[in-house]
Amino acid sequence: MGIIVLMAFTGLTNGQSFGDIYQKSIPDAKKINYPYLREGDVVWSKRYYRLIDLREKANYPLYYPSPNKSTKDGRQSFVKILFSEIQKGNITPYDDDYVPTTYEDVKSSIGGGEKHIPKYLSDGTAVDTVIMSEGSLEDVKNLVLYEEWFFNKKLSVLDVRIIAIQPLWIGANEAGAIVKKQVCWVKFDDLRDILAKYEVFAPNNDAQRISFDDLFMQRRFSGNIVGESNEYDDRLISQYLIGKPALFEAERIKTELQNFEHDLWEY
Repeated sequence: MGIIVLMAFTGLTNGQSFGDIYQKSIPDAKKINYPYLREGDVVWSKRYYRLIDLREKANYPLYYPSPNKSTKDGRQSFVKILFSEIQKGNITPYDDDYVPTTYEDVKSSIGGGEKHIPKYLSDGTAVDTVIMSEGSLEDVKNLVLYEEWFFNKKLSVLDVRIIAIQPLWIGANEAGAIVKKQVCWVKFDDLRDILAKYEVFAPNNDAQRISFDDLFMQRRFSGNIVGESNEYDDRLISQYLIGKPALFEAERIKTELQNFEHDLWEY
């Protein structure tokens, strides 16, 4: 009896393949353009680097379903969408010097490319064998946002715009040590029309799902500031502090931004 019940409930996981009961608008959606911003209206601005850990619960909608899979209703993870569009040539990746790079270089950064492994014959002889790997998308566990906060005097608002996104790959190198690799940079504006067509899972209401573009524009993610624009060529906190002092410095930068916004409205 227990086996029958288990089989019955296992079959429920395929229900999404029956389709939707109404036409969804997200697949045909487009990004909403930013309001026009005039140089004279920006009286203050500062750029920040923000780290998003996809392993945090608040960021699960960005990481799941597993980057190597998609759900029956077509939902995909942000990482899978990003790398798929780079592979198709729809998005241009850039290296750390902001020079356009190739998908092969991107794939190499996540453990892909040509691999040499020994293959043992029946007599025990080892023969070098070459295999091609696509890399490990599930190990892309961090994102870095490069964003600019600014005060628009025309609208009297402190606003923010994401300029670029950088995936970070966390995995083991050939020596077995855990390393973190900067994969590439992509311009957020190049992504927006694509992200507007993919929906994000809403935990409490399947009828109120939003797009990935909505998620970023509405700031529905958790992240920590890890660097700010400075005279040292925008060096990150990790380049001059480690451990607890680095955490205190990140908190100081965050508090400084919050206090600036608060002071704008204090009479």
